Amino acid sequence: MQYTTRSHILLNARRRQVLTTGLGLGLSAFSLGIARANTAVKGDLVLYTSQLLQDAQQTVAAFEQTHPHVKVRWVRDGTTQLLTKLRAEFAAGAPQPDVLLIADELAMAGLKREDRLQPYKDAPFEGFPASLREPGGYWYGTKLITTGIAYNTAAKMVPKRWWDLQQPEAMGQIDMPSPLYSGAAMVMVEAFTQHPNLGWKYYDMLAKQKAIAQGGNGGVFKNVSSGAKLYAALVDFLAIRSEQKGAPIRFVFPEEGVSAVTEPVAVLKTARNVDAARAFVDFCLSAPGQELVARQGMMPARAGITPPLGFPKLGSFKLLNVDADRALDTVEADKKRFSALFV
Repeated sequence: MQYTTRSHILLNARRRQVLTTGLGLGLSAFSLGIARANTAVKGDLVLYTSQLLQDAQQTVAAFEQTHPHVKVRWVRDGTTQLLTKLRAEFAAGAPQPDVLLIADELAMAGLKREDRLQPYKDAPFEGFPASLREPGGYWYGTKLITTGIAYNTAAKMVPKRWWDLQQPEAMGQIDMPSPLYSGAAMVMVEAFTQHPNLGWKYYDMLAKQKAIAQGGNGGVFKNVSSGAKLYAALVDFLAIRSEQKGAPIRFVFPEEGVSAVTEPVAVLKTARNVDAARAFVDFCLSAPGQELVARQGMMPARAGITPPLGFPKLGSFKLLNVDADRALDTVEADKKRFSALFV
């Protein structure tokens, strides 16, 4: 497979090898049945995705196995970079992608407001939390990357609620990513400020507790796992995977709930191959697609799919919903307010 991670179309020449050797996935009899059933879907499909490179390779390969007459050309980059590229294409009158699989629903809400997406109301969404579907069917969440509380095992106070971080033991010991750099942190800000029992009063409390907000989740994870800080707001997989490897870090799904990046998928209004784009949406939401999410070490969003080791089952924790349209109206002001508290 020829590929680059920055703004180039990738020609998936080794899709079968990636699928069968990259994770040892293979195809079940069920997925072979899907492949036979989907021979009518054909042609080129252009995908823009912000998935990790290996995950993107595996997702494309698995989709092509179940849709043997579709050839996927794809671009992998960060969501911000993809949106910059896409808007330049819109300005030139030559948008390339048929389908998007990007980090969060705030970006999708912006594209919907610009009239860049088309609805797909009949996608197979059974078994998913209702909040992961845009009400008009413009996008669908495909996984859950939640932000909860991580703590070092040296901590004497073990938090169960977000408000437990106001305890004296947490003074000067709280780290978190900045929404100026992290999409997951921005989603957390919007989820919290829309929640009546959290709101800006929660961030005011964190500021009084001398919490530090800087950079992304990677640096926060290093600080907590090393013991430089005892507590953090952190994405789930960094803490849970490390705990499974014996690191002195634990992850809590607080009682009030967790925010989540859902990696939504959507069909562009300008899609050239709508049938293939919708088939890609179907695959992402299907049982095989959600099983692939779990094998990639992320939390699947569909009920009945076994999560990776250490992750809880869907429904055993509370999700903090975000009104993406409302957030789109407040996001810039929220960044400024956050910066005034922590930067």
